[in-house]
Amino acid sequence: MAILVTGGAGYIGSVTTEFLRSRGEQVVVLDNLSRGHRAAVAPEVPFYEGEIGNTELVTSIAREHDIDACIHFAAFAYVGESVSQPALYYENNLEQGIRLLGALVAAGVRRVVFSSTCATYGEPQRIPIDEGHPQLPTNPYGWSKLFVERILADYDRAYDLKFVALRYFNASGATPERGEHHEPETHLIPLVLKAAQREIERVTVFGSDYATTDGTCVRDYIHVTDLAAAHALSLDYLRSGNSSTAINLGNGQGYSVLEVIDAARAVTGREIATEMQGRRSGDPSHLVADSARARTVLGWQPQQPDLAAIIGSAWEWHSKRPQGYG
Repeated sequence: MAILVTGGAGYIGSVTTEFLRSRGEQVVVLDNLSRGHRAAVAPEVPFYEGEIGNTELVTSIAREHDIDACIHFAAFAYVGESVSQPALYYENNLEQGIRLLGALVAAGVRRVVFSSTCATYGEPQRIPIDEGHPQLPTNPYGWSKLFVERILADYDRAYDLKFVALRYFNASGATPERGEHHEPETHLIPLVLKAAQREIERVTVFGSDYATTDGTCVRDYIHVTDLAAAHALSLDYLRSGNSSTAINLGNGQGYSVLEVIDAARAVTGREIATEMQGRRSGDPSHLVADSARARTVLGWQPQQPDLAAIIGSAWEWHSKRPQGYG
């Protein structure tokens, strides 16, 4: 039996693939490489370059490798881009996702761990955010993920497709071999480190008038290896015959944009220039997780919650690979 990892050449997908293999799992990766990197996947891992919506390809992979579960990462994930190009997000994240799920059901695969997001909650009504918080996204990216969650719930009722929807907060950090490399890069920590390396002149801070301690957005940062561990635990949960569920993944501690930049200055020992601009469309002000369900249901506990350690692991990776996977 093997696990199909869609988007396994991406940031979180490649780290999770590495983690699964470390515990003896057989893994097959499907990625169209539009935003992933072939070099992020070990050469010995069976790899298919293609679309997740290619039902013939998914069916062939499922049969050839005896797939019993799927971890579905493959999606576009830029908030600003989703606002300016919503069609791209609904076509890629939603339409392609529907085809993938249909192919899995047809192939007899009945376990899915879905890479969802805290963006499904929208502007928070309470902090920290638990899984019962109303879901009202403020951008098409969040809506595309929420729609897939709803489809999974319907497929559970109709086809007995069991799932865990993992609602990430802000993935960050790196392992010695795998880190964050996006083109273009929009995530805060890698941008801050690029500024420390003088690859870019300054970091743009979007919005200084939010109702937070210093006026900048607050986010909950979680180490990518802690995310990977949660995916493995979610597979164990589904293999034990448990019911479908949605689970938050975060550290429960929020840091503002300016606090992250200050922490990066301390870790790198370098000055990091900033530039203030207006708010970015679609950005909620304050996203911090209540991850109690992950602890009670999965037995999950973050092993690397310290912000300085998270930034330090990313700095080590970026320092060794200033061009990323390039």
